[in-house]
Amino acid sequence: MKSVKLISAVLSGALAMSLAFAPAALAEESAEATSSKTKLINEVLEYLEYYNIEGMDQDTLIRGAIDGMVNTLDDPYSMYFSSEEAAEFEHQVDLEYVGIGIVLISTPSELYIEEVMPGSPAEQSGLKRGDSILKINGVPLAELEGDELSGTSGTKVTLLVQRGGTTKSFSVTRGEIATDSVTSKLLGKNIAYISISGFTEDADEDFTAELAKMRAAGMKSLVLDLRDNTGGYMDTAKNIASQFIDNGVMLYFSDAGGQLVPEMITGGTKIGVPVVILTNEYTASASEALTGALRDNKLATIVGTRTYGKGRIQSLLPMSNGDMLKLTTMKYFTPSKEDFNHIGLAPDIEVQGKTAQLVTALQIAGLSGITLSGDQHILDVNGTPFAGNVGLLKQNNKIYASARVLAALTESDLAWDAKNKKVVLTTGAGKAFGFTLASKDAVSVNGETLIELGAFKKKFPALTWSYNAAQNTLKLSVQ
Repeated sequence: MKSVKLISAVLSGALAMSLAFAPAALAEESAEATSSKTKLINEVLEYLEYYNIEGMDQDTLIRGAIDGMVNTLDDPYSMYFSSEEAAEFEHQVDLEYVGIGIVLISTPSELYIEEVMPGSPAEQSGLKRGDSILKINGVPLAELEGDELSGTSGTKVTLLVQRGGTTKSFSVTRGEIATDSVTSKLLGKNIAYISISGFTEDADEDFTAELAKMRAAGMKSLVLDLRDNTGGYMDTAKNIASQFIDNGVMLYFSDAGGQLVPEMITGGTKIGVPVVILTNEYTASASEALTGALRDNKLATIVGTRTYGKGRIQSLLPMSNGDMLKLTTMKYFTPSKEDFNHIGLAPDIEVQGKTAQLVTALQIAGLSGITLSGDQHILDVNGTPFAGNVGLLKQNNKIYASARVLAALTESDLAWDAKNKKVVLTTGAGKAFGFTLASKDAVSVNGETLIELGAFKKKFPALTWSYNAAQNTLKLSVQ
């Protein structure tokens, strides 16, 4: 393990060295100046220890003083870790945790499983994506307090789920979960999809392997999914960027002095194919650095929503007692010198909704003939499973689907006419079609607008659809 790890930081040799030796150098240069101040701190510590009637011990007082100093910075990213907390933090960065291995989606009316990780305890127990959780350890969801799925490895948790029209109970043994940081899929003959869920220490090597696999399969374009990727190690992000950029600026950084210094990529590889990047409000830090690098070097089109907005670099500084200080030490900017901190990066094409974003990205990447199947929980694209859903609703013998999904499939712009209470889709040719709530051609459920498919088909005949009543699944297709 490196003596100083940079979380969302640039790891050039000189920079790593300056950060590694900064604490010692600082102590030597300012020893006399800080002597009187540390003496004052020690005086207060002694008085509190000997005269405080609450009986607080010295370790607690010291930790409180340290936390007070760090909190005074008014920086949400700087914090002090005990050795145990530091280890837990590094596990989080490396996408390691104890649990059952599922991704949950919470709506105002339910909690359901969107993904089940391959080889996880959840998969081994028989849980499936789309299962709606009713109780955990016999307690209804509305009465739960805290995270009941986490716990000690080897312990059991019981889930009562609804699947279709039946309920089933599953006993799952918690285990140590190491999430794959990089996964890939090929759609059609040549559209590659690669998802990076976090910039772990090994994510660059994993990305290189997955990219090689996609190239060997005939990749002609790439959809790079960075949604919900909250960052990680910046050196990992730089190594991945070098798979796209042969020579150029990845970003600019500055320390307390304020001078902008370029972080260069040299000896990289040109990606050589069109790239579409998917972003959302949880695309943060190192993910934003990679997004900005590819955007500003004119190597990618950005689809989705504005990113989180974290343009600051933290260093992990080891303490003499084994603890660790995570401290913001630098700012970073995109190659065009955009400071996006607290602002985020705007997409080139703004699309709301997980499924609609994916469909739009695949269309830009060149995928023709898209077929979506699933229900209000799950999604398959051309037979391949993805996170998302088609927004299926059956009401009064009518079948509805998500307006966002339908707009994406037909490559239309979506807008809401509040005055007339209707959803409006405008085609690329400029033709607008409205679907009103009053006519029941559209409905609104939990803030989501859905369109009745019979009415939609009349105005968009290119769409074909079918509903499987036995499995309660919907298939949507545009050729």
